[in-house]
Amino acid sequence: MRVTIPIDEAQANAYLPEAKADGSGVGINYADQILKNFKLTLTDGRKMLARRRGLKITLTIGDKTGEAIMRRIENGPDVKNIFYKALGEAGQNAGATISIEPAQITLDVG
Repeated sequence: MRVTIPIDEAQANAYLPEAKADGSGVGINYADQILKNFKLTLTDGRKMLARRRGLKITLTIGDKTGEAIMRRIENGPDVKNIFYKALGEAGQNAGATISIEPAQITLDVG
């Protein structure tokens, strides 16, 4: 099953550290703006939710959960790259493949 999550890039880019300092160095405010779109119910009835606690991103799809840490040293210094790498890892751990495209994130959920 393929799920497309629309992203308002202009609104999210306003929360990048260059525009609005967050003190984390990994863009947690930017991550929060993207992740708020992930709360939805899939067509097969499973619930999907993504959230952030500290530097950890948790993606839940039905009864499967995937976690990942936003790592500045390995994936930085670009905060978008840090976030998208962590989101991809969390998706992989939850059994989904994530692809990032302009203005949308696509999940292939098994």
